[in-house]
Amino acid sequence: MGSLMILFTLLGGITLSAQSSINGTLGRKAGSLETTLLTFVTGTLFLALYLLFFGNGNLGALFAAPKWQLGAAFLGTVYLLLTVIAVPKIGVIAANISGIAGQLVAGMLIDHFGWFNSLEIRLDGKRMLALGFMALALYLIYRGNKRSAAAARAKAAA
Repeated sequence: MGSLMILFTLLGGITLSAQSSINGTLGRKAGSLETTLLTFVTGTLFLALYLLFFGNGNLGALFAAPKWQLGAAFLGTVYLLLTVIAVPKIGVIAANISGIAGQLVAGMLIDHFGWFNSLEIRLDGKRMLALGFMALALYLIYRGNKRSAAAARAKAAA
């Protein structure tokens, strides 16, 4: 089951990169907020239909959940909006690596302190080293993107 979940999240990452690229392009034409709204309206309609025919959970339990847990929906909206804004300016891979690095930092803090009733996993040297490598990857990708953009501008000007 664990391997299947890794495959699912790998496929999720692939679709997220495609979505980032497409939304970034659409955001330049239609606007960042408008593109984000389209994504969430489409997702809402899709999930409503799915729940109507296949849902077996307890939708009413959402109303009994603590308010701070409901705030997670807002965080997803902020993430998507910031990605739509960033992709046209820094590229898909730099935006995705930045997002992943942010997830790692937040995830390590959440794990370390056990925030939000999560499992406590102490921050150690290996995790810090992983963050360092992620920061290095982000730096190298961002520098490469800047160099490629400068070369493309110079070629277009010639």
